[in-house]
Amino acid sequence: MIQVKHLTVRYGDKVALDDVSLSIPRSGVTALVGPSGCGKTTLLRVLGGLMQPQQGKISGLNPAETAFLFQENRLLPWRTVLQHLTDVAPRHPAMAPQHWLSLVELEGEEESYPAALSGGMARRLALGRCLALEREVLLLDEPFTGVDPQRAQRILQRLKALGKPVILVAHEPHLAQSCDRVVELK
Repeated sequence: MIQVKHLTVRYGDKVALDDVSLSIPRSGVTALVGPSGCGKTTLLRVLGGLMQPQQGKISGLNPAETAFLFQENRLLPWRTVLQHLTDVAPRHPAMAPQHWLSLVELEGEEESYPAALSGGMARRLALGRCLALEREVLLLDEPFTGVDPQRAQRILQRLKALGKPVILVAHEPHLAQSCDRVVELK
């Protein structure tokens, strides 16, 4: 289990997370939901070791074992779809880049550049790049922005099948309901 205990994060005088405690299983998909500004992204960033809380602790999670998908795609315009995946893959990847392309439904786009992709396709490429890191825990900030609902559902089912802990921020209620667990932040 990943344990979050009494986590508090402030941005100056603004409290982003106030005494948050929760347990997250080491498998399955957990959706973080709640209104804008309630601390969903902040919680992901703390889990990923990208920021430190003022109080509280996290156990059962090593930030070095996480892959983080940011809200922004952060794609390199001079790299092809395939290069985006091979550039980040481990030295001896367990899965070929084609596996990740298939998982995010980008087969046939291997030689395309980001400028030629739709917003949803670019988002799926960013997700594929995150998956190609082959880390133990996936932290995904709004992974389905711009992705049509049916495709998002199919990809979500494939993420579940990975058997890894996936923690994602979901603004789409239908997607959150399809996750194994929903955590509501207020």
